[in-house]
Amino acid sequence: MFELLATDSNSKARRGRLTTAHGVIETPAFMPVGTQGTVKAVSPRELRELRAQIILGNTYHLFVRPGLDAVRHFGGLHRFMNWDGPILTDSGGYQIFSLARIRKITEEGAHFQNHLDGTPTFISPEIAIEIQATLGGDVAMVLDECPPWPCEREYAARSLELTTRWAERSKVAFENRKSKIENCPQLLFGIVQGATFPELRREAAEAIVAIGFDGYAIGGVSVGEPEPEMMAAVEKSEPFLPNDKPRYAMGLGTPPQMLELIARGIDLFDCVLPTRLARNGTAFTASGTLNLKNAEFALDKSPIEEGCACPACREFIRGYIRHLVKAEEILGLRLITLHNLHFYLELMKRARAAIETKTFDRFRRDFVAGYGQTTDSHR
Repeated sequence: MFELLATDSNSKARRGRLTTAHGVIETPAFMPVGTQGTVKAVSPRELRELRAQIILGNTYHLFVRPGLDAVRHFGGLHRFMNWDGPILTDSGGYQIFSLARIRKITEEGAHFQNHLDGTPTFISPEIAIEIQATLGGDVAMVLDECPPWPCEREYAARSLELTTRWAERSKVAFENRKSKIENCPQLLFGIVQGATFPELRREAAEAIVAIGFDGYAIGGVSVGEPEPEMMAAVEKSEPFLPNDKPRYAMGLGTPPQMLELIARGIDLFDCVLPTRLARNGTAFTASGTLNLKNAEFALDKSPIEEGCACPACREFIRGYIRHLVKAEEILGLRLITLHNLHFYLELMKRARAAIETKTFDRFRRDFVAGYGQTTDSHR
């Protein structure tokens, strides 16, 4: 399932291979976010051409629309969206967090009004597993409660205990389902919470590992906390996660953040930044981000980034892409999206190569030093 192939000499960076029912994922890896069964503005064919290995779908959004009956009718999420590679489905815990003003969390689960029409909706650990089984993703996530930042230690401790109990229920529901399906290939990942409190992070990691999962995610990061606190939350969780299982930092991040977290032993990432910022005219490059709406690019004959092999850089110039963005032409945001996804996926490819040659720490330092402009990351 997960093989550890190489490690870096001067950091905790790992080169691994995660095998799923729909393909092999070479790690470290970035997962483009396909919240509603689509990575915004790109087709599955284009994702394959970009060499995306795995994408993320969202339990909550697909549960609300189109609903499980539709997904079941079409034979699962892979067939529904015409993507034949691996899919990881988030449990919906982050959406429960983002709907804090209109939801109530109890021992049973989360009660809230959905964001589309206000219909009363309920998701429990068992329901989250059922939804993800219907979607048919390769990796499912347990339902968790994601505490806000900042929060009191007492709240974080209660939240951690609830997340642990929900993880136990998720595991039972998952195992019960697997027992009824011969050769069920789906994997289940646990989630470590604990907010920004080091002792709670350790307690959470040890409790989730004791339950036993196919992989482990570090949640509750990138929720508004300063970057040093985000890094510390990962650092205080990682030592207590098993070496022979994949590790996933949820909802991260900028290119430098991903490299810094690879250096801290993380294998998998997802983030909306490459697609979200593209829709606002912002492109990622090795020296930072470019706002292609700016007038300075109006007569620029250069590609978004010299030497980039993405479709946008091979065929179009900055001046033309700026024109498309200013004219609100869909092609403009599509081209920047393709470039940004290529940039993220290529960065992971370069990181894997550097780990194999035991030069990752130097690669990380050189990249971060040359990256001049950063942006806030959001799930």
